[in-house]
Amino acid sequence: MSLRVVVIALALIGSACDKPSAADGADHGSAAATKKADDDIAREQAQFDAQRHPETVVAALGLKPGSRVADIGAGSGLLTVHLARAVAPNGKVIATDIDSGVLDMLRTRLKAAKLLDVVEPRVVNADTPSLEKGSYDAILLSEVDNYFTDPVAWLRDAAKALRPGGKIVIANRIHRLANSLAAARQAGLKLESQTTPVPTHFIAVFTVGAP
Repeated sequence: MSLRVVVIALALIGSACDKPSAADGADHGSAAATKKADDDIAREQAQFDAQRHPETVVAALGLKPGSRVADIGAGSGLLTVHLARAVAPNGKVIATDIDSGVLDMLRTRLKAAKLLDVVEPRVVNADTPSLEKGSYDAILLSEVDNYFTDPVAWLRDAAKALRPGGKIVIANRIHRLANSLAAARQAGLKLESQTTPVPTHFIAVFTVGAP
């Protein structure tokens, strides 16, 4: 074999070794896609937090490590992640929604925040709480009570799921305040406090008892 042939053969071998495999390309693409998804989640969360001040909802709920709270109509988990941080490590958030697809988005958000083990996503019927009796320190309804066919009946049923001293917290847009207060009153709930943490939304805290 001539020296020229040996040199060409070595060059071809080196080129083959340097060329990235299809698997390497796929891995890089997957990592890039994961990073973009995480960045999108972080950006959406930051925008929500700046606009809605979720810490005020957590404070209204009175959550602490070990608390058990239901997040009704949790959606993609923009509030759920804050509830999970508040009750971690040994508490529990039951995040309900009528849409299993949106709860998949919630799982992605919680996984990115390393809080997936604190939350139980639960698909429910639109007009029933589907919560265990006497098991919850707090129940949150954020921009959801206006969708119930019969909000009075829903709230009465939900009140049975509270532990002694438990709270039902309704957070919604200001123009829905009167209807939310009326439904809670008819359901036998007692208004403990009402605040407006941002100009567009109210937070109303209720306990079980005569109005």
